[in-house]
Order: sequence, then C-alpha cells, then structure tokens
Amino acid sequence: MQSSLTPFRVAVIGGGPAGLMAAQTLAQGGARVDVYDAMASVGRKFLLAGRSGMNITHAEDYGNFVTRYGKSVDALRPMLDAFGPQDVREFVHGLGLETFVGTSGRVFPTDMKAAPLLRAWLHRLRESGIGFHMRHRWLGWQDGALRFCAPDEDGNPAARELLVRADAVVLALGGGSWARLGSDGAWLPLLAARGVEVAPLAPANCGFDVDWSAHFSSRHAGEPLMTVAVIARDAQGQEMRKQGQFVVTQGGVEGSLIYALSAALRDQIAAEGSTTIWLDLLPDLSAQRVADEVARPRGARSMASHLQSRLGIKGVKAGLLRECLSKQQFSDAAQLARAIKRLPLRLSRPRPIDEAISTAGGVRWEALQGTMLSAVPGVFVAGEMIDWEAPTGGYLLTACFASGIAAARDALAWRATPLTPG
Repeated sequence: MQSSLTPFRVAVIGGGPAGLMAAQTLAQGGARVDVYDAMASVGRKFLLAGRSGMNITHAEDYGNFVTRYGKSVDALRPMLDAFGPQDVREFVHGLGLETFVGTSGRVFPTDMKAAPLLRAWLHRLRESGIGFHMRHRWLGWQDGALRFCAPDEDGNPAARELLVRADAVVLALGGGSWARLGSDGAWLPLLAARGVEVAPLAPANCGFDVDWSAHFSSRHAGEPLMTVAVIARDAQGQEMRKQGQFVVTQGGVEGSLIYALSAALRDQIAAEGSTTIWLDLLPDLSAQRVADEVARPRGARSMASHLQSRLGIKGVKAGLLRECLSKQQFSDAAQLARAIKRLPLRLSRPRPIDEAISTAGGVRWEALQGTMLSAVPGVFVAGEMIDWEAPTGGYLLTACFASGIAAARDALAWRATPLTPG
C-alpha cells in the first residue's frame, strides 16, 4: 500500500467510453491519470456509432433494463445500480447537452450527434489534468512495466518502444469488432499469457448469412423489411417473438430486429451448424384474417396481384415468399397463408466479427475479483473486454460507462487496501 502523500499513478489503456469514464472517476478520486490509445484520437468507435444518431441509453423501466444483459445480469447489476440509465442522462446534461426520449424508448442528445458530446467531455478531462498519449499501442509487460509501441519525437508512428510504470492499470481496450477503429482483440493473448482466463471473442449484434438465390439477391439486396416479426428459439429451446424491422443484404440479413436475437442465433449455429427463424410478414393481422384474404376468389388475377390487392404484400415481402416456397406451396392458398404468418428462413452463419457492432467473449467473470484480474493484481478491466453482451438501444454504452466507473473505484479502493487475488 502506498502512502497517501504519494501520487497514485494510473495508466488507462484504451480511449473509448469505458476508458474515458474510468479516467474521469480516477481523476476525481485524486489519482494522476494518463490515457493511452493506439489510434490518433480517442473515441473513434463512439463517433462512428453516433453518425446515425447517438443513442446513449434507454428509458424503459429499470427492472426490464437490467434483464437485457442476459446471463451477465448478476455480475453487471451492481455496476448498473451505481451508474444506470438516469445517471447517463445526468452525465450528458452536466456536459451542457440536453437529451430526449425517442418513440422507441431510446435516449438521444437533442442534436443526435456524438461529436459535441465527446468534445465537451474531453475538454473536461483535460482540464482535470488527465494526460493523453495517442498512437501508443500496448504490447504487454516487460520487467513489471507497461510496454508500448509509440511515435518518436518527430511524430513518426510506431518508431520506438516505450516502457511506462504505473501504480495501477485500467484496461479498456474494447472487443474485436471494427478493428480499423482500434478494437482488434490483440490484447487477448497478452492476458492469456499471464494466466487470465479468457473466452474467445464472438460476434454480437451481428448479421447472418442466408443462401439467397442470385435472382432474389440481385432484386432485393438493401431493401428493408418493415413491420415484421421474427420467431426464434431462446437458449432453453422456447420460442420467442420480437417485432420490428431489418434489412435484406446481398448475402443475408441484418438490422435491429436481427441484432436483438443475435446471441441466441449465434449460439445455436455454433451448436447445430445452422438455425432457422420464422418470419411473420403481417404481424398486425391475425392468422385467420390472412387465411380468409388469401382464400378469397381472385378471378383471373395472379396470386401475386391478389396478395398485393388484399394484403398489401409486394416488393421484398413478395420476393421472400417466392424465394422460400416451392411453386406448389405458393399456389396452395392454405399453405401460402400459413407461410405469410410463419415463413421459415435458414441462417447458415454469423457475419465476420469485424462487421459486428459488438462482441461477446473476453475476460471471464471468474477471472475477476470485482474488476481486478485475479492473476495480475493492480490491473483492472472495463467495457467490452469482459465477457458480457447486450442488444443495441443504449444498453452497450450504459454498461461500458458503468464498468469504467467500477474499475476506477476498485483501483482507488485497492490503493487504500490492496485486494488479494483469489
């Protein structure tokens, strides 16, 4: 344990939301903080995620909110209890930005952008004395010091190796998606070599491959499926149903409705080689209403014209029926009506991890004492490095903030009374 008169030096490695929140909390606790990041600037993934609207958290009932973290809810709940959705909003308000709740319950800054939030936050962090060291790629440890590949004095990237000593370390290096923005998973073998138990990284909030015909793909790739429901199996094999929208891609499906189910679908494919979902193309109509409309006399009209006239099925929805049904099934009114309400679609594989919005896997909860690595005392982890996942909708960002604060508080507590591993 250090004397309280000695500056407590903490290195935060990773300049995403979890790392920045850890740095802020440490500085508020009196630590001398330096942030290291491999990229030219911090928050790269944060900024890109905010280009289509900066979703910071979700306004649903907190009891429902915490369930979105699945099997990790028990481990994450103390962190979220300490810094939850309302705390996220108050943090943003404290930076001088207002927020609003969208129709889906998602919470956004009023201007919908990430850049003003990040600028205001970084201004505050620099004012608090936090140092920032860009283009510093962490390479592990050497003789108890942190080893970095860093620019030289002339700014030439990756020109030299640098050793940095710190009293404690917070690792917030992200998962393995969007590697071009800095989260490349290169830390996994570094921790495994120190005896840290890690799970392989896997795509989360990801799209899936479907073996479309060339005809269907050429006609419908990029088209959204609006107001549909997906029926899938959960981890216990029970059916679950979610309504929303997703997009047909050149080779599969992606979008918010698919992402919400991706953890279960990914795990089923890993166990079984593929999985099947069922599409309800008209979720607002009962099965009986659909059957009645399909069975109405159509005269000389084609079945396709009949479906468009009676049920509004056209475009990509009509294309899906043609793609997934045989000619005989499409011509049979009873089978066609059933397929409109429950159209089977086989998913063959998740899209590559670098295309995913986030990742599962990483440091197992069992390898942690609080947020400290049991195998490496004085090293704390936060954010997507830990083995948890959540759907989009503000859940990911909220837990990254909360875990960054938890790691910082654990580090400050460790300084006062070092935790013992195990």
